[in-house]
Amino acid sequence: MMSKYNVSRDMSTQHPDNVNHPFFSDNAELAGEDEIKEVFYTYSHIHCKEQLWDCEGKEVDNFVVKKLLTKYEPYFKKHTLGKDVFLTLRVPNPSVEKSEAKILLETLESIPRNFDTANLFYNDDIAPIFEIALPMTTDYRELTRISNYYKNHVVGKQHHRLHDITVAEWIGKFQPESLRIIPLIETKDNILSPEKIVEPYLKEEKVEDYQRVWLARSDPALNYGNLATVLMLKVAFQKIYSLQEKLSVDLLPILGCGSAPFRGNFKPTNIKNCIKGYPSVYTYTLQSAFKYDYNINDVTKAIEFLNESKPGKPVPVDEKKCISIIDKLMHEYRNQVKLLADFVNNISPHIPSRRKRKLHIGLYGYSRNIGDLKLPRAITFCAALYSYGLPPEIIGLNALDEKDIDYIKDIYANFDNDLSESLKYLNEDNLHIFPHEIVEKIGKIKNMANYEPDAKHKKVTSIILEDLKKKDYRLLTENITRAGFIRGFLG
Repeated sequence: MMSKYNVSRDMSTQHPDNVNHPFFSDNAELAGEDEIKEVFYTYSHIHCKEQLWDCEGKEVDNFVVKKLLTKYEPYFKKHTLGKDVFLTLRVPNPSVEKSEAKILLETLESIPRNFDTANLFYNDDIAPIFEIALPMTTDYRELTRISNYYKNHVVGKQHHRLHDITVAEWIGKFQPESLRIIPLIETKDNILSPEKIVEPYLKEEKVEDYQRVWLARSDPALNYGNLATVLMLKVAFQKIYSLQEKLSVDLLPILGCGSAPFRGNFKPTNIKNCIKGYPSVYTYTLQSAFKYDYNINDVTKAIEFLNESKPGKPVPVDEKKCISIIDKLMHEYRNQVKLLADFVNNISPHIPSRRKRKLHIGLYGYSRNIGDLKLPRAITFCAALYSYGLPPEIIGLNALDEKDIDYIKDIYANFDNDLSESLKYLNEDNLHIFPHEIVEKIGKIKNMANYEPDAKHKKVTSIILEDLKKKDYRLLTENITRAGFIRGFLG
């Protein structure tokens, strides 16, 4: 499978979970031209072969290909964009992001122009962009609409006649003729049944070689809890593998994971465990903390290890047993999050920002079961709770009984490791501020794993609580950053 398709095992993304800002930027918040530099850095310095470019939010740059090729000409003369290194676009989903829907059309219109730019540069018909990811996909028709619009209205218009000539004769040919579209699946029902989206799409589009399928990790953890999400993903990867066998189309899963255990625990120092935990995943996302909060030698070694490793079969699971545990965990997690929401929202405005770009909106606002609860995005949510000394991974784990834990350890090889890593950031001295119900339940979870409390992190989170009480917000933000340095990620 590895040599059959030219698909990258790693995908750098713009998720702002980093504490350090990269050396090539003078600002803590990356924006504009810094993001162009970031793409080059990704390819040339850390040898990651694919960069995700967000086409959501303000100031979307549709000239990224032109800027890369002109600014870094020597590199791109040796490394062909679209063949040796890849740029994948993430576009708004019109079904959910109504106010940004037309950005999708602008982005699709820019693809043939980017093709022309690369064609002039390479004197070759290689598409620099041929793949886009659609967030919050819940129905295969959301994908086919994009495919049809592109074929009929973007590329198709070249055949229209304008008085005496066709658009193609007037403007030039429109290429590439079609796009690969990746569903990014984020809701519980769709993660547990990815085949309901993937199978009809493959049949409708007559895909015969391969299809990438992206499963989210952070937003589901925010919506349903960390462990519930891990179990959902285990079920999903098993179903994707079964569908691959059934249809004889290679399905190449992408897992969107960050450095915090709550968001995947995917960092240079834990890469072997992650691959062991999700052996069938083809592509892993390298978010900002992965790239900027670790020694560059560790980063490049981890990427090299990932690129040389080969995907295998998923971990076999009992779907019914998993769903029963998921429901238990989810119910308990949501009850506790309701009690913690005010604490999270109280500190979240003081979490430092790492990107000027507004990243995609996430599903919390669209979840029907959550009522009126308003929470920040997953990275900020994580950073907020860690700053209190309450690791978000442990919320709701008290719902498990011994039999559940035994089964989880059978199918989730990293359970003890991930839990120990979370618990070391628990600051018991700060727990008195939370409702009694939360404190009582944490007491039960502490005995689930052996862990050594991190003394430095404990000290800083105790100071954070004092800053918050004194309303010393400048120091508060500084100390939130200090705690992030100790962990190796912001949130």
